[in-house]
Amino acid sequence: MAIVRVGVVGATGRMGQAVCGAVTDAEGLELVAAVDVNGSGATHGVEVSTDLRALAEASCHVVVDFTTAEAARATLPFLALHGIHAVVGTTGFDDDDMTAFASVFDGSSANCLVAANFAISAVLMMKFAAEAAAFFDTAEIIELHHDEKIDAPSGTALATARMMHPGEQGWADDLTQLEEPEGARGGQGPNGVRIHSVRMRGMTAHQEVILGAQGQTLTIRQDSYDRTSFMPGVVLACRRIKEASGLVVGLETLL
Repeated sequence: MAIVRVGVVGATGRMGQAVCGAVTDAEGLELVAAVDVNGSGATHGVEVSTDLRALAEASCHVVVDFTTAEAARATLPFLALHGIHAVVGTTGFDDDDMTAFASVFDGSSANCLVAANFAISAVLMMKFAAEAAAFFDTAEIIELHHDEKIDAPSGTALATARMMHPGEQGWADDLTQLEEPEGARGGQGPNGVRIHSVRMRGMTAHQEVILGAQGQTLTIRQDSYDRTSFMPGVVLACRRIKEASGLVVGLETLL
């Protein structure tokens, strides 16, 4: 088995540290570079650099990015330019970002995966919600995350809503006439699905999709109790990203 040389951006953060550990432990993967603008010292036997050039100098085949949208806007074109595959768990990108990423990777020898969630259970939750949506009259999403998460709603919630298309009649009308305080009904996301965001100390990443029809409801819930829940998906992506073509969205594209 050929060894896949992996670099990690955001290597000193909690997710970055989990990725470094998972790569180190995975058969066929080797951690060869770690980059973090706020980092120093070493992690898992690799010196932490503040310079993206360390990724190219280490001859990375794949780089995993769990940082911020602002940071990734600089990192991903760099990776495309140097022919390095990207596995991206960063959220907060808009349509212009995705168009730009598609452009730079379409002209590159490398591929890029952008996934809202790397937990296999979350991928299945989104798939089940998408399949169920057309059979119900109403649907809402409640996503719950730790209190250090900087964006709301979560990328997973937005991705789920984009996959949930109502039946031919559309969603039932929302008959709410009084909303006090404002925002109590949540925000209207893609496909008209309302999304409610909870930020709570002690949580990691959780989501409920609630669908309702006359006399019945269906609740689909996914829970990640620890960041290790995302690591099998990250490892799988590092192994399979070479099989993709240009920019792909969602871990399910590699399953």
